[in-house]
Amino acid sequence: MFFTGFADEAAVTIDGQIDATLKLGWKLIESRSIDNVNIHDLPEDKFEEVCGKLADAGISINCFGSTVANWQRPVFDEAGWELSREQLKRALVRMKKFDCKLIRGMSFLGAYDRPTAFDPEVEAWVFPRVRELVKMCEDAGVVYGHENCRNYGGMSWRHTLKLIEAVNSPNFTLIYDTGNPVFNVDYSSGKDEGKQQSSWEFYSKVKEFISYVHIKDGRMVKNADGGWDHVYTFPGEGDGNVREIVTDLIANGYDGGFSMEPHMVRVFHEPNPDDDSVNDNYVEYGRRFEQLVADVKSSLGK
Repeated sequence: MFFTGFADEAAVTIDGQIDATLKLGWKLIESRSIDNVNIHDLPEDKFEEVCGKLADAGISINCFGSTVANWQRPVFDEAGWELSREQLKRALVRMKKFDCKLIRGMSFLGAYDRPTAFDPEVEAWVFPRVRELVKMCEDAGVVYGHENCRNYGGMSWRHTLKLIEAVNSPNFTLIYDTGNPVFNVDYSSGKDEGKQQSSWEFYSKVKEFISYVHIKDGRMVKNADGGWDHVYTFPGEGDGNVREIVTDLIANGYDGGFSMEPHMVRVFHEPNPDDDSVNDNYVEYGRRFEQLVADVKSSLGK
C-alpha cells in the first residue's frame, strides 16, 4: 500500500509540487498538470526540466493523470478522439522515463442527453475507441486505468461493468474515485431522475476490478436559490463513504495506491492562483488521510 496524490492541487509549479510531497514524506506523485499544462503536453525542454527536478528530489511518478478520452471529449467528436490518441502516444513515450506503468484515462463525456441508458449508437462509438486506446497501452506494457467521472463508464456502475466487458483486456483496470459518485446522478435509466449515485453501492458493484483509488470526499448542499452546491471536505467528513470503502479494501488485503485529490482549494480544471501558497491544504489532507488509514488498520487489528 502506498500514498500519492495529484500534486497540482498543491501547487502550479513542479517546485511547489515537490515541496508539498516532501512535506508529507512521500516519494510519489500522480502527475497531471505542471504550470497548468498536462504532463503529456509539456514542451520537450520543460518535460526534461521536470524529470531532472523529480530525480534530484528522489520523487517518482506512479501514474500519469492524462486527459485522454476525458469529460472534455464528447461522444461523436472525431477531433477529440484524434487528440486523445495523440496525447496517449506522447504519454506512453514519456512514461518510460519514469518506468511508470499506469495511466489514468476515461471513456469520453457521458451522453446524458440520450433517451436510453445504454444507447447502441453511443456504445458503437465509445467501445471500439476505448479498446484501441487500451491496445496501445497493452503494446507499451502499460495499464489503462479508467476513472469513474463524467464519462460513459461513470454514468453508473452498470455502465462501468458493461465497459469492462466490452474492452475485455488485462490492461484495462478501474481507478475508483470515492468522491465522484457524490456529485453524479445515476443514469442507469437513461434519464436524469435526480437520483444521486451512492459511492458505497458503486464501489461494491465494481470492487473486484479496482486496482487504484482516488481519495476525494464531499457533499451536496442546498443553496439560497434552491439549487445545489458541490462542497468538498476532508476525507471521511463527506458522503463519499471513504472510511467504509478504505476499511473494506484493507480488510480484503488491498495493497495498491491511495491518491489524494482534495478539490478543496485548488482544482486543476478551474481558475487558480499562479503561486504556490496553497500547499498547506494538500499537506493537511494527506496527513488526515494517513491518520484515517492508521485508525482503520487499528480497528481491524492490522
